Amino acid sequence: MSILSEIQAGDKTMDASLYRKKAVYGRWAVASAFFFNGFLIGSWAPQIPVFMTRLHISEFTLGLMILVFGLGALAAMPWCGYLIGRYGSRAVVKGFAVFCSFSLLLVALAPNVYIAAPALFLFGAVIGGMDVAMNANAVEVEKKLSRAVMSSSHGFWSLGGFAGGALGGLLIEAQGHLVHAAVVTAIAVVLGLAAFRYMITEDAPVVHEKKGKLAFPTNPLIYLIGIMALFSMVPEGSVLDWAALYLKQERGADIATAGFAFAAFSGTMSVMRFLGDGVRNRFGAVKTLRISALIGASGMLVASLAPSPWIAILAFAFAGLGIANMVPIAFSAAGNQKGTSSGVALSLVTLMGYSGILVAPSAIGFVGGRTGFGPVYMVLACLLVVVFLMANLAASADRNENPGT
Repeated sequence: MSILSEIQAGDKTMDASLYRKKAVYGRWAVASAFFFNGFLIGSWAPQIPVFMTRLHISEFTLGLMILVFGLGALAAMPWCGYLIGRYGSRAVVKGFAVFCSFSLLLVALAPNVYIAAPALFLFGAVIGGMDVAMNANAVEVEKKLSRAVMSSSHGFWSLGGFAGGALGGLLIEAQGHLVHAAVVTAIAVVLGLAAFRYMITEDAPVVHEKKGKLAFPTNPLIYLIGIMALFSMVPEGSVLDWAALYLKQERGADIATAGFAFAAFSGTMSVMRFLGDGVRNRFGAVKTLRISALIGASGMLVASLAPSPWIAILAFAFAGLGIANMVPIAFSAAGNQKGTSSGVALSLVTLMGYSGILVAPSAIGFVGGRTGFGPVYMVLACLLVVVFLMANLAASADRNENPGT
């Protein structure tokens, strides 16, 4: 019996070691998925001026085209919960990644607006669908590793966006937009083939709360977490779209200085996302979210009252430190709700959150054009205070269900 016990103990040790090894591989595979997604978005950004010129469209029409991209993403997100529940997050990431790889090339090949519009809608849909699935997969990695990885995963998205934008500008100038799109497609295919086979998936099929193709969560807590994600992402979208204009028109900055507003904000946010997992593992999701919300609110408030452009820029940078980890924590909290498919929960929370970047900035611009953007940023600071008050809802982000230990 003692020999048999030793053999069984050895088997358990080997199983645990193999389980851990697969989870570590899965962690880097999902990081590659975030980089992949961000790389494609970053590669689209330098294509936009060429897109406008070659199709001979106005700024207004370009704005509508970009809105079509956003609508495609928002339209796809609710369906991803159904797909993840049926096939698992790994299969859904891989499926969307195939279409993502070729979607930018389709946009680059579009000869007119009538073909470009559906191509952009498809591009947005597959990017948005993959976004939901890779966040669901990151939640599964967190469960298996019993530690946070969501913030750094979003950091890899930012890194991919930077790489895509930097490569795109140089390559388009040297070789043209079609060669650039073809190179991006080739890089995406190679990265997907190399990394995505190591992705992990859920241990058991996830059953939907309702039968049918499209299911929404019945747990009201998920909708409240969605509001947290929305209130966290609206300030991010407002800095992206309006901070430079605010500094130029209301604080007397020149164009070069005004451009530092979002650069400083996104720079500190990217750095903090890579540091965020360690912070969250040490202090827990709720405390991290509370501190982050207060830092973000303080930064936005100072930016709204800043007497000079550089004080506002420093304030936006400080706000980026706080806002960086708020959405990743909300996504982890949504994906760890008991009794609900992580895919269904994340599809809703992602939909609500990303509307803060894709839809809310137009309303902010409308209001800011009449009241000035200083009062707008003050109100956005209040939204982050609301997230601070709701922080207890993120306790589920620290829930780990690791059967391998």
